[in-house]
Amino acid sequence: MSGAQGQATTDVDAVIVRSGPNGLVAAVTLAEAGWRVLVLEAADQYGGGTRTEELTLPGFRHDVCSTAHPLALASPAFRALGLEREGLRLAHPEVPLGHPLALGQSLLLHQDVAATAAQLGRDGAAWTRTVGALGRRWASVADGVLEPLAVPPRSPLTTGAFGAAGLWPSTWFTRTVFREEPARALFGGLAAHATLDLAAPLTTAVGLLLGGLAHGVGWPVAVGGSQSIADALVRRLESLGGEVRTGHRVSSLADVPASRAVLFDVTPRQLLQIAGERFTPRYRRRLAEWRYGAGVFKVDWALDAPVPWVDERLAGAGTVHLGASMAELVAAERAVAEGRVSDRPYVLVAQATGADPSRAPEGKHTLWAYCHVPNACDVDMTDAIEGQIERFAPGFRDRVLARHVMGPAALEAHNANEVGGDIAGGVSDWRQMVARPRLSLAPWATTDHGIFLCSSSTPPGGGVHGMCGRSAAQLVLKRLG
Repeated sequence: MSGAQGQATTDVDAVIVRSGPNGLVAAVTLAEAGWRVLVLEAADQYGGGTRTEELTLPGFRHDVCSTAHPLALASPAFRALGLEREGLRLAHPEVPLGHPLALGQSLLLHQDVAATAAQLGRDGAAWTRTVGALGRRWASVADGVLEPLAVPPRSPLTTGAFGAAGLWPSTWFTRTVFREEPARALFGGLAAHATLDLAAPLTTAVGLLLGGLAHGVGWPVAVGGSQSIADALVRRLESLGGEVRTGHRVSSLADVPASRAVLFDVTPRQLLQIAGERFTPRYRRRLAEWRYGAGVFKVDWALDAPVPWVDERLAGAGTVHLGASMAELVAAERAVAEGRVSDRPYVLVAQATGADPSRAPEGKHTLWAYCHVPNACDVDMTDAIEGQIERFAPGFRDRVLARHVMGPAALEAHNANEVGGDIAGGVSDWRQMVARPRLSLAPWATTDHGIFLCSSSTPPGGGVHGMCGRSAAQLVLKRLG
């Protein structure tokens, strides 16, 4: 029977709706098992959160969403795929992360644990014992965290130790583990990737994971832009006989060819709109009750020269976190959690051209930065973001050739999965991590035997790791053969 239309014959074995990294990994996983796979994408370009476009000026290639890819290197899905055979190349910046504390004073998170710890004074040993230890065991950590429902569990001892520490709010963790402000601020910037109040449970897990991966595998960028990741996946899919059709919007199941299974790389809101009539009332309610998280406000710049950081060492950092102290970070993220914007937001800056000069004309640079805002917020944060950069790099605005601004509405218009500007597929608090999108050992399945969910609204959640797609596809193979 067809998962889409109940027909006795099928045009293909599986249809994947939308082509983010999870959808493409699901497609490749099924194609490698011998299934005939078709991917349908509403946009004119596949890739979802890994698209790269000339947003500002010709010759300046900007990642529309993700740039640094520690999860892609660490992910069991990408490790198994070996996309370097499809031409994917990753480039490492001089250091993964920089965090200015005051004008001219910064911390650098090196891949080398000892070099990082040496900057932290009395907290160097504590950093080595916690974040550094995870870096040494990065493969076990990644396997356990990115396959949380695996049976038997992956690396149970390492995963259990990680979970015991990661459950705590990062405000408690930094206050308990570190004695001085520099280490607290460095860890707080990592934890703030959770897009939650830093006093919320699980924020420590995000800081530990991202910090550990910085030491374990680095925070590389894809040469040519993040689109290169999607291009490599599509090349692999096509080599296996699969197909990607762009410009094909799926508004209902009538838009999907007959198949054995349909896998949706969409969030619960879109799934309910497209296929809600096929589900039980209880599952429909669960989809309708899904909560979306804070949004982001993003600015891309074409620059005439590198960012003029007062601390020149920051030029070598692929990512820079702006928020000088833990208290400042806590205040900024708490404002967003309470539905307000911050006058001094936590800002994530990605400067990829240091590691990958191919993204801009010779001697020029691309840059992007975003801050968190309440979901669907319509406040223009351009001045606030540029103000934070100018705070540590006076004269930055003088180097701007062009800028491109995307608030939550623009982000959602570009990628319908980014509802209200939420780039993670739904708030990642403890309730929605336990039940994502429902409490089940097989949350990728719906109540229709032929329809599955493979987006970041399923475990393990957001990030370019492809594990939501791989897990969904493996479940399809287990249930449908």
